[in-house]
Amino acid sequence: MQDDPITGSYGPPAHQHIEKHKHLGVDLTALASPKVVLVGNPNVGKSLFFNHLSGLYVDVSNYPGTTIELTQGQYKKYEVIDTPGVYGISSFSDEEGVTRDIVLQADILLNIVDAVHLERDLFLTQQLIDMGKNVAVILNFMDEVKKVGLEIDTKLLSSYLGVPVFQTTATTKQGFDQIDAALEQAHKGEQDPTLHRKLHAMLSITGSEAEASLILEGDEVIAARHGVKPGHEREEIYIERRNRVNLIINGVLSEGNVRRRIATTVGRMAVNPWTGIPMLFGALYLIYLFVGTLVAQDLVAFAETTLGNGLWEPWIRGVVEGYVTADSWLGIILIGEFGVLTMTVTYLLFLLLPLVIAFYLSLAIMEDSGYLPRLATLVDRSLNTIGLNGSAVIPLILGFGCVTMATITTRMLGSEREKTISTSILQFAIPCSAQLAVVAALLTGAGFEAILIYSGTIFTVFVLIGTILHRTLPGKTSPLLIDLPPMRFPRFDNVVRKTAYRAYFFMKEATPWFFAGALGVGIMQVTGLLTVWQDILAPLTTGWLQLPREAATAFVMGMVRRDFGAAGLYDLHLSSDQVVVALVTITLFTPCIASLMVMLKERGLKEASIVWTGTWVAAFLVGGLLSQILL
Repeated sequence: MQDDPITGSYGPPAHQHIEKHKHLGVDLTALASPKVVLVGNPNVGKSLFFNHLSGLYVDVSNYPGTTIELTQGQYKKYEVIDTPGVYGISSFSDEEGVTRDIVLQADILLNIVDAVHLERDLFLTQQLIDMGKNVAVILNFMDEVKKVGLEIDTKLLSSYLGVPVFQTTATTKQGFDQIDAALEQAHKGEQDPTLHRKLHAMLSITGSEAEASLILEGDEVIAARHGVKPGHEREEIYIERRNRVNLIINGVLSEGNVRRRIATTVGRMAVNPWTGIPMLFGALYLIYLFVGTLVAQDLVAFAETTLGNGLWEPWIRGVVEGYVTADSWLGIILIGEFGVLTMTVTYLLFLLLPLVIAFYLSLAIMEDSGYLPRLATLVDRSLNTIGLNGSAVIPLILGFGCVTMATITTRMLGSEREKTISTSILQFAIPCSAQLAVVAALLTGAGFEAILIYSGTIFTVFVLIGTILHRTLPGKTSPLLIDLPPMRFPRFDNVVRKTAYRAYFFMKEATPWFFAGALGVGIMQVTGLLTVWQDILAPLTTGWLQLPREAATAFVMGMVRRDFGAAGLYDLHLSSDQVVVALVTITLFTPCIASLMVMLKERGLKEASIVWTGTWVAAFLVGGLLSQILL
């Protein structure tokens, strides 16, 4: 055994270690050349610095066994290596794993920072410093900093970090004459004192502060390399690191104009729990007023009743009845109560389309203003407890508009595990806006106590579903890696473009599944299977749920459309407690046909069948238990 020339730790002979790292595409035999590694977040301009240092545009190739690109070159006495853009050094992705291995080899780290997004990029900077590496910081895009009205005290920043800081504009090569000074002056920076003591306590095991830092943060690859268990302090270290960065930002960053100052203040308030949570409730209330009241109730009521039921359906019935009778099996399927050409078209064009546009409009405004990424950051820690990261807040919010639409947007989540958890929560415990409007009307008449019991029960199921799946499904929650753009007034053209694009593709994907679902229900109606379902559910409804027999019809209608089911309770004479039992059951009940069709497409037959069956069990189990307690 001998001292490892790459990491400084004790390990196999050098030639074995070189063989082990051949896949990185780096010539590790040139140990005499100091290794300069360029590190930074995605899109910070590292390639421009690398091309300048190497003197030519190097062909980029994937190294064996990965899709990750790595480039290297020579600058004077230095070997220069570029790395993939990452937000942190760890093993959560291939990019981070490769960057980690290269950083561990480095003699000097040139940390390229987007000065416009200093608050985001300095997290990686502080991690590199905490690893005990020789670091020099290059603030890029200084021309953009001036344009947006920011002012950065680079001397104070250098003092806080304990490493040299240089200003550049890579596109014009302004400041590139300072790169030699950056290479010569790079040194270790100011580590967190508590972390520093822990790192030194581990030096006898790892031989390097860098690897000790990664082990403390739970890096399984580095821990296995030294035959120790990974640490469990990642969250504490990350929180403390983020707090240090926030303090630095408050000290070195100032605003050159009032408008920018206000935007920055609002952005910081949005991620602070004390101010961010009230802002969240305010934003949700505005969305509710716009989507839930103006669109879902007023606009949709007009469009569905006047345009759909009043104009479209009579016209299409007249056309179809010229060829087939309305009470024939084909007539029932085409223009009956659940007709493919009547109810389905009305639902798609006059109910769903306005809701889709309204929600995507709201989403685009939150996104373009810079609020949506901050919302994801705010709720990230809470969602971690049920196996999701902050980005899952988007489909969960969309679910209150349309669960079908929200199920499609789960594809934006990072892992199949998170898609399964979020899809299950949507199908079990999120009432869509059409259903929510009916639920709200019924609960208002039942009283405040009924509202509390209903809300508490649904929220409990929400948490239980997420927790159970989080603890039973293999894998772990992926970290939230998200860019926080500046807060600003949304641009009209961006908002319109995003809304139109997303609404179009949602309708394009969802429409065939809606027609397929309506066709299936129509066939059930013609063959009598729909009546069979009602007869099967009736004893369960009256005995276990203690509701009138007619409530079984409402549950069957809920399979077609969620609000149909809730609306079917209107004509029943129910006590306040019965209203709560009925609404809890109908909310947890099986997803509507459209949601089921989309879930089949997105999650496959096996998973969709399990969720569909699970909603039946959960709805009647929870509803029945509530009935036994209240009635």
